[in-house]
Amino acid sequence: MGLRRPHFRRSTASASVHGCRGGSGPPLLLLHGIPETHLMWHRVAPHLAERYTVVATDLRGYGDSGKPPSTADHEPYSKRAIGSDQIKVMRELGYDQFSLVGHDRGARCSYRLALDHPDTVLQLAVMDVVPVGDAYNRADKDFALLYWQWSFLAAPEPSPERFINAAPANLVDFMLDSWSEVKDAFPAEVRDEYIEKFSHPDTVHAICEEFRASPTLDYEQDEADRGNRKISCPVLFLWSQQGSVAKLYDDPRAIWREWADDVRGGPVPVGHFIPEEAPEETTRQLLDFLQ
Repeated sequence: MGLRRPHFRRSTASASVHGCRGGSGPPLLLLHGIPETHLMWHRVAPHLAERYTVVATDLRGYGDSGKPPSTADHEPYSKRAIGSDQIKVMRELGYDQFSLVGHDRGARCSYRLALDHPDTVLQLAVMDVVPVGDAYNRADKDFALLYWQWSFLAAPEPSPERFINAAPANLVDFMLDSWSEVKDAFPAEVRDEYIEKFSHPDTVHAICEEFRASPTLDYEQDEADRGNRKISCPVLFLWSQQGSVAKLYDDPRAIWREWADDVRGGPVPVGHFIPEEAPEETTRQLLDFLQ
């Protein structure tokens, strides 16, 4: 499966979703993080496609997916709204049930989707995150410094948008370089693609809106579910042995065990961008988990 072809675009009630599909077998949806697009799976998806029908999409607001107008409460960019896009697209493609893998922002959309649609998600893999509610409830000085983007991108409009639009490549390069340990993880054409997609003001605004939804709606929805709902499917949790999750939490897997009864996985000895820095290990872990 190549991630540049074949591609598709599907429209939901409020946004269009761009993605690629390939392979054969049970359906598997891959969701990316920041500052990336669906292209982040380019080293993993071809191997997964040997056993699964792989769908990799751009999240609402990112890449070539739609950037609908936002609202004062940022609801169109909540993880619930973004996850709803993905459900609708998968159903249009003919998949009422599927397995789901998410990294970073995509992982946050993924666990929200699994909580909201327990009959739809058969297996869930999340990479290098803890739930939004837990992140804020445990926040301290170290969190503020390690997760600077949460405050910067969520700052009131239009300040972060203006800073980013003045030099988008600076921000993308800083994220890719400072959060990774494997320095050749991003081929020039992939890095250029991330920068190009981040160079559109409507994309920058949408991404800021997505971060503004985290301390408001995303947090409120997590707290409403805490102790009341759990993820019903098996969960694979992988995290960077060198990254912020490992630095902030002594046992991050225990945090996920508050949200699901069946949690597997462990640390991977690379930086934040696990699928791009350790594609072989990522593929092995996913295939072992999904079989």
